[in-house]
Amino acid sequence: MENSRRKPDWLKIKLPMGELSRKVQDTIKDNDLHTICTSGRCPNQGECWGCGTATFMIGGDICTRGCRFCNVKTGKPLPLDPTEPQHVADSVHLLQLKHVVITSVDRDDLPDLGASHWASVIREVKKLNPSTTMEVLIPDFQVRSELIDLVIAEKPEVISHNLETVRRLTPSIRSKATYDGSLKVLKQIAASGITAKSGIMLGLGETRDEILQAMDDLLAVGCSVMTIGQYLQPTRQNVEVQEYVRPETFAEYKEIGLEKGFRFVESGPLVRSSYHAERHVERK
Repeated sequence: MENSRRKPDWLKIKLPMGELSRKVQDTIKDNDLHTICTSGRCPNQGECWGCGTATFMIGGDICTRGCRFCNVKTGKPLPLDPTEPQHVADSVHLLQLKHVVITSVDRDDLPDLGASHWASVIREVKKLNPSTTMEVLIPDFQVRSELIDLVIAEKPEVISHNLETVRRLTPSIRSKATYDGSLKVLKQIAASGITAKSGIMLGLGETRDEILQAMDDLLAVGCSVMTIGQYLQPTRQNVEVQEYVRPETFAEYKEIGLEKGFRFVESGPLVRSSYHAERHVERK
């Protein structure tokens, strides 16, 4: 793999444009909602919004953790908005989404870490949009099984929790979550019968062997969907990119992942957790 700090041509980002993109933006603004598309500076914002889809971020836009790769604001969050579950449900309905992805900031400030709020959001979205499938990208809830069970009980089609990086780099990249803790969360999800999904970023200094080991570790706990994308430094305050991985290398990891046993692998320089998420719902 080729090391280079200069951003290559294959990482050019499309900005949001078009009528559908404006509709998504207006709906989010009118309902006082947040999206990881903007807070996380997602490179696929133009593509997804142009198709009339977005990943909603609940629990506010201030995270209690400060992971070195993340652009979401860190600090003391505001109280939860009790109207947020209904606003998210209304927005999904207004946008006529066939599939919705919901994520959140970490809320370590709350007694239940935001788990009951999560359950309320899922419940309201399903009530108003019974034909819409759903993926939820959850925090680790400090690996408290009773809180993870609150989300599982609402039966979203896919529950995702990101490993983010390989074992060796986890302590220097993630502020509180641990590698083994995330694997434990994913194991609990998979054991429930719900599709378990996870993702990692490349370009942080990981080796090929470490990437393949992460794949094996995810498969060992029952994770069946994996995303692999390029880490892009959002601000100067975030950890620096160590390598821009070439598209053909991402394609190779996709083939390896499928051969190892994943049901779906999305792997590419601009792939993010919710990229083509609608494909990951297991149709029964």
